[in-house]
Amino acid sequence: MVPAVLITGGAKRIGAALSRAFGEAGWHVVIHYGRSREDAEHLAAALPSAECIQCDLADSDAGVAMVQALASELDDWRVLVNCAAVFREDAVDALDPAIFAEAMTVNVATPVRMAQAFLKAARANGGKRVIQFTDMKLRNPNPDFFSYSMSKFAFDSAIRMMAMAASDPVDRIYGIAPGAMLPSFDQEPEEHQVSGRMNLLGRITPSRELADAALFLSEGWLASGETLYIDSGQHLLSQPRDVLYLARE
Repeated sequence: MVPAVLITGGAKRIGAALSRAFGEAGWHVVIHYGRSREDAEHLAAALPSAECIQCDLADSDAGVAMVQALASELDDWRVLVNCAAVFREDAVDALDPAIFAEAMTVNVATPVRMAQAFLKAARANGGKRVIQFTDMKLRNPNPDFFSYSMSKFAFDSAIRMMAMAASDPVDRIYGIAPGAMLPSFDQEPEEHQVSGRMNLLGRITPSRELADAALFLSEGWLASGETLYIDSGQHLLSQPRDVLYLARE
């Protein structure tokens, strides 16, 4: 029986790297997308075993319904990877209520509720794994993208609390905290070449390292509640602003 994984935001960027890695490793990949149907279907066609599913994660109830539907269909659904997120600009001295509400829904409430539904309803051989994507800002905070950053701190706390309260000891809830990897927001390619190297190793961290980390966590070797930082040491620095802006100085 082929084990299954659902990857939110699995059609593009880091999510696509995760989808390809799990597919190449022999998993049945369920690629979630919001608006990127063409990208999702093109990627699914290139994998050995994959399907696509659409859901607007701004609707938490729809996210839960998606998980419940998949739980009834998949015989060995072992891993849920919550990778999708919104990343919009607001400031520490001027919080935008709409941006804050969206970030707290898409980046926290929906993936947490999806994880709860997955742990409750999915059928899996050998335990279930939830992998939540956070951010290296947890250890190296700065005041830029204020609502986004707050949402990731809340998400990180949920990982640990859910791990403490898990009803089945074979299940695991994990975090992966990436740093600056791909061009983000309104960056030009040359700016990304600078900002992506603002870490201890002075290198642009390849997305494949995130995929390798997710595959490792899918085996459940670590204690539940742990987070892996995959950022070439960026979280060990002290950066007063987002590297997107530091690269422009």
